[in-house]
Amino acid sequence: MQLKLILKMSINVQNISKSYNKIMAVEAISFDVNKGELFGLIGPDGAGKTTIFRILTTLLIANEGNATVAGFDVFKDYKDIRNSVGYMPGKFSLYQDLTVEENLTFFATIFGTTIDENYDLIKDIYIQIEPFKNRRAGALSGGMKQKLALCCALIHAPKVLFLDEPTTGVDPVSRKEFWQMLKVLQQKGITILVSTPYMDEASLCDRIALIQKGKILKIDSPQNIIDNYSKIIFEVKAKDTYKLLLDLKAISSQYSVFAFGEYIHYIDKNKNFSIGDLKKYLENKNNEAIEIKISKPTIEDVFMDL
Repeated sequence: MQLKLILKMSINVQNISKSYNKIMAVEAISFDVNKGELFGLIGPDGAGKTTIFRILTTLLIANEGNATVAGFDVFKDYKDIRNSVGYMPGKFSLYQDLTVEENLTFFATIFGTTIDENYDLIKDIYIQIEPFKNRRAGALSGGMKQKLALCCALIHAPKVLFLDEPTTGVDPVSRKEFWQMLKVLQQKGITILVSTPYMDEASLCDRIALIQKGKILKIDSPQNIIDNYSKIIFEVKAKDTYKLLLDLKAISSQYSVFAFGEYIHYIDKNKNFSIGDLKKYLENKNNEAIEIKISKPTIEDVFMDL
């Protein structure tokens, strides 16, 4: 039964730990990614996302635990894994002095294939950068570099695709286009593990793991994570935001207070605490132009509470 379950998974991670000298980068990490799933590792910089990616792509050896990718052991079968996965690291790592076409040809040759052989897989992405095929990679815009890197990661038709913060430093339009491309690749049967520090991208994944300081805090679908959050969030705004923040933090029953765009999200320990109670308090503190409403929780709200 357990063997059948593992066969349904593209990635299986069991109690992986990795430290650098005395610094623990990831500690007893466990999660599974099903075949054809778009799975997100969500957390801030330094949470351990890149370390996990480097272990799963056989570029690092874990101190403890074990993991399989596409049915192969990350330690024993590293050559098989390297032929079965595509990896797009956070930092643009293609050859800056080579043209778009030369980069693609180079990576295709490494994997013993050609651009033509797997063109159908990269066609929708490549046609967007084809007009610049003779331009050096270093001269491309951020969005174009991203698309080229994705093409190079896909050129050998991998079973599993690892994308480490692929939209960091990319404009909002390119970010949206990139996630649309991932959905198309998922429909073609590719399993995708993507990491991001952007909480708004979490909702685009089938399931997510919230990670902080090398530990996974929660794993579920984005909607389930939000639906299971029971605390009432007050979205508050006033003329003087700094004064408002200080006054909210001074409430003895405050559970959490943090800035959220132009608003401040406030949670009280008292479940019976109302908008009226909060408005009265803020008026007594001489806040002006007060706006208060109940906010629907987001992944960021949940993450801040873990």
